[in-house]
Amino acid sequence: MPYVDRQNRICGFLDIEENESSGKFLRRYFILDTQQGSLVWFMDNPQNLPVGADCVGSLKLTYISKVSDATKLRPKAEFCFVINAGMRKFFLQANDQQDLVDWVNALNKATKITVPKLSDGQQNTENQKALPDVVGPKKQVSYKTEIIGGVPIVTQTQHEGCDGADRAEREAMHRSHSQLPYFLGRPTQEHTVIKSGYCVKQGAVMRNWKRRYFLLEENSMSYFKSDLEKEPLRMIPLKEVHKVQECKQSDIMMRDNLFEVVTTSRTFYIQADSPEEMHSWIKAVSGAIVAQRGPGRSAATKREVKQLLSPSLQRRQCPLLHSVPSG
Repeated sequence: MPYVDRQNRICGFLDIEENESSGKFLRRYFILDTQQGSLVWFMDNPQNLPVGADCVGSLKLTYISKVSDATKLRPKAEFCFVINAGMRKFFLQANDQQDLVDWVNALNKATKITVPKLSDGQQNTENQKALPDVVGPKKQVSYKTEIIGGVPIVTQTQHEGCDGADRAEREAMHRSHSQLPYFLGRPTQEHTVIKSGYCVKQGAVMRNWKRRYFLLEENSMSYFKSDLEKEPLRMIPLKEVHKVQECKQSDIMMRDNLFEVVTTSRTFYIQADSPEEMHSWIKAVSGAIVAQRGPGRSAATKREVKQLLSPSLQRRQCPLLHSVPSG
């Protein structure tokens, strides 16, 4: 779902057909900035890219004449909508129907706000003649960049002609990655997978932010370098997790959709792609912890904590309570 970031811009992931009529949709991070009057898209959330990284494409809002559902125009593209801009049509795919409706409404509203009020007749004539101000993908001399499983992958292009079929297959599989309980390339797991997907995590030493693939199972939460990896970078036993909640330091860290997993030895700061995803992860991890510890133990723990924090309650209980060590 699109969300409003700290700069009051509407942001979120969409798939776009960058090459017109190609039928190939690529995952991009979009920013709708009404103050700048533009819609720009990047390989990933700019917070996770090198400082000064350029956008993959951009479009001035004044060139957009209409944004609408394109299901009938592209019946094979699920949750598809189209942006009409001058002589070009941009086809995009949302994550679900509600995501489609939200983006269409936001773009149409932003377009109406940014249309000049003075000399409307003259401005409309200029808009019809103007071509969209699109910054196309930057040409690479010896490398190419692809989005595989939500991660930018840079590879050499010396043999680009030979791997066309493989690339088409990877792109065809891309949209299904986020819907799978676990990536197809990984061997069958013995434990039940509760939730999986990409998030951005802060490193323990360098304090930098990197995109990682997270996997929540019955007894642990693991993260991998990508969904293609078999061995996790780290596995966090749920029995060591004290709490998981929305991060109270998100304002200091200047990160949207930030939550924290507090363990015995460390606090993990994790950024989701949207507010909905953040709350979904918090709910999933919390539920897994409760399921692991069991309702009986959970209730007993609550009673113990309540007794420790309330001396007056202890005095009202049986005097034998005072003989029990508090440690």
